[in-house]
Amino acid sequence: MVSAEKQRLQEAGPWRRWGPYLSERQWGTVREGGDDAWTAFTHDQARYRAYRWGEDGLAGFSDDRQRVCLSLALWNGTDTILKERLFGLTNGEGNHGEDVKECYYYLDATPTSSYLRMLYKYPQAKFPYEDLVATNAARTRQDPEYELLDTGVFDDDRYFDVVVEYAKDGPEDVLMRVTAHNRGPEEATLHLLPTLWFRHTWSWAGDVRMPTLHTCEPGTVRAEHPELGVRWWYVAPPAPILVTENETDNERVFGSSNVTPHVKDGIERAVLHGDLTAVTPDGVGTKAAAHHEFRIPAGQSATVSVRLSDHSLQDPFADFDATITKRREEADDFYDEVLGGDPRTDERLVCRQALAGLLWSRQYYAFDVERWLTERGADPLGGDQNWRHLVAEDVIVMPDKWEYPWFAAWDLAFHAVPLVVVDPELAKQQIDLLLGRRYLHPNGQIPAYEWNFSDVNPPAHAWAAWFVYQYDGDKEFLARVFPPLLRAFGWWLNRKDADGRNLFQGGFLGLDNIGVFDRSAPLPTGGRIDQADGTAWMALYCQNLIQMALELGEVEQAATLLENLAWIAAATGNVGSGLWDEEDGFFHDVLRHPDGTTTALKVRSAVGLLPLAAATVIGPEVRREHPELVDGMREFLDRHPAVRAALWGHGAQTDADGPVLFSLFDESRLRRILARMLDPAEFLSPHGIRSLSRWHAEHPYVLTVDGVEHRVGYLPAESDSGMFGGNSNWRGPVWFPINALVIRALRHLHEYYGDEFTVECPTGSGRQRTLRQVADDIGERLLDTFLSGVDGRPVHGGQTRYRDPHWQELPLFYEYLHGDNGAGVGASHQTGWTALVALLPREVAR
Repeated sequence: MVSAEKQRLQEAGPWRRWGPYLSERQWGTVREGGDDAWTAFTHDQARYRAYRWGEDGLAGFSDDRQRVCLSLALWNGTDTILKERLFGLTNGEGNHGEDVKECYYYLDATPTSSYLRMLYKYPQAKFPYEDLVATNAARTRQDPEYELLDTGVFDDDRYFDVVVEYAKDGPEDVLMRVTAHNRGPEEATLHLLPTLWFRHTWSWAGDVRMPTLHTCEPGTVRAEHPELGVRWWYVAPPAPILVTENETDNERVFGSSNVTPHVKDGIERAVLHGDLTAVTPDGVGTKAAAHHEFRIPAGQSATVSVRLSDHSLQDPFADFDATITKRREEADDFYDEVLGGDPRTDERLVCRQALAGLLWSRQYYAFDVERWLTERGADPLGGDQNWRHLVAEDVIVMPDKWEYPWFAAWDLAFHAVPLVVVDPELAKQQIDLLLGRRYLHPNGQIPAYEWNFSDVNPPAHAWAAWFVYQYDGDKEFLARVFPPLLRAFGWWLNRKDADGRNLFQGGFLGLDNIGVFDRSAPLPTGGRIDQADGTAWMALYCQNLIQMALELGEVEQAATLLENLAWIAAATGNVGSGLWDEEDGFFHDVLRHPDGTTTALKVRSAVGLLPLAAATVIGPEVRREHPELVDGMREFLDRHPAVRAALWGHGAQTDADGPVLFSLFDESRLRRILARMLDPAEFLSPHGIRSLSRWHAEHPYVLTVDGVEHRVGYLPAESDSGMFGGNSNWRGPVWFPINALVIRALRHLHEYYGDEFTVECPTGSGRQRTLRQVADDIGERLLDTFLSGVDGRPVHGGQTRYRDPHWQELPLFYEYLHGDNGAGVGASHQTGWTALVALLPREVAR
């Protein structure tokens, strides 16, 4: 029987219109503040200043064009500000870069947002804003970050668990229930303010009709929007409704006069300071909040119910609780269908919350670059503004709605992979997005991310598209993405292979500080770097395009791509002039000096592991269905015997009847790479594959240039470098995208080599395993990081608070994991690519 949620997914459009599309941080972004984003638009200003491109809020909800927004504001009676949004440190304030300093958790979500649930933990004491800023400022890059849990503000359980649930009674009928539990030993005050407002669109849109909110009878607001029409907002129990305008408080921010006496912070002034002149006397405006004040006894709770509907209701709360219960039961049915297995296991809890985080991280993202330039006085047709064509107005799955509230190309590719398990259409739409004409550059480049669209992210889109296709089988999707993926492949061939040697110089490639130098900046030596990872990405990209071409019957295109792949493989593996280091038994970047000499940068890192990912098997059925392809390839290799030796192992594969392996290594090199990768003293952590060999802890790589020492050492957690802001470290931790690529490659290699091929795993253990067993072993290490054990969940890094009954079922999905103990590091809610954990349990339906 198909679950109710899957039936809603088949109806598509209407049920997707409303969702958790509100950002958790709109301030401190390039689109709002420009290049000096962190200082041009601050957290403090966000209370007073209307946003230009989007909105943010706590546990927020909106329509898919973010015209109407719904969220929650809180006040504990002691804080100096109303809690309307999450707080965190800017890039310059944190000792390891920007970092949200709150405790919140995504507990459940369905793809259509028919049911959502999240938890926010709100201290009863004054929120330690100043302490967090000052203590982190006093710490060095060698010190850990100072977190909210370290401040003692949760001592004696003096906090509220604020649970926010959303459910839909229909595509246009949204229910919101807020339940606050007093976990402390004494009665405590809590102000709960469900808030409804319109995104500010009128002052920069010319002559447009403004939306308006009108208070009606107690607990009711009529919302009129020129595009959405009339909506009715109901709140129970009835409470005073405070109304103001979503307009900038110019006097406070800029020292100029206000356009209205009622501005964005009017509700805060009314609640915290009793200033009722700050809200409109007639109850008409563009931002409204229902002000509930509770005295909640110890161990007790208080609840507020909210409903936003497209039609007037006589008794809006008659079936309210029943509807929420029904939607939650339907969510259970959906995940039983999707995930399989026993719903009571801790593995299922981890998977469901990982996917919930992914679905909660959908955000409406608007950014019209040409208009943005014009508004800043720039000439959109002049200078170096080469992304002026980019116009975004979409719901995008963000890496992290606070730390990374903007798309990043390779993150988005990895988001699509776990998304396909719960919502294949959304997974395909996310891959489609950056390949469309509003995003893809006319020259074929995929935009990297908001801070620098022209930077180069790893070309992971083809890999993700092929994964999604294999899961979903939608050939129309494959035919739709294949042409733009070919264009982007051509951009790489033409722009990132400086001298046409089929060795690529991608630059940044998302791996931040992993190299000896900043690979996206001019080198202190001059010259350039031939990158093992950039070249491996191109080989994998080529392989995926070959698979797509064959699936679509584009045999001639597949033949051309095969020849591209052959040249890349030959260049990569050529001893002496390629990237393979025979002495080290590993792939390395190669520094090419201006005088033509070279230096192998002998850092054992993910850069040298990525060639493993460029391993793809084409089954024997291709030989039968397309013999002309095999004949053409054999003819090509006969003309180029050096290429034959590098790619085909002396031609044996072209003459056999079995599957064909495309790879950048032969069996001997594969064994040498795996011996390093599976060595606990090098890459194999108890929690997955490290991004840098632990060998470098005692043997850092050092290169001296003009008397300046450039060093790469093993750093299992935070970075000691300011490169890329210091909040992203590839010098030792475990990253999910690298592990996902390795696991999938090992499974492909097993498909080719079979059970007869075994390796020692771990290296030195004497235990022989097939490559599939090795892949499973790595997956189990990753999954175990999030599972509860005797000492709690490793991802929590020994924080004893998470052994408390009200905390122990709250895994966090960090950006990366400590290379030795699995503790979460970096962005704490980057469920984006870390949601890949949901694919690891064996019982996940495939």
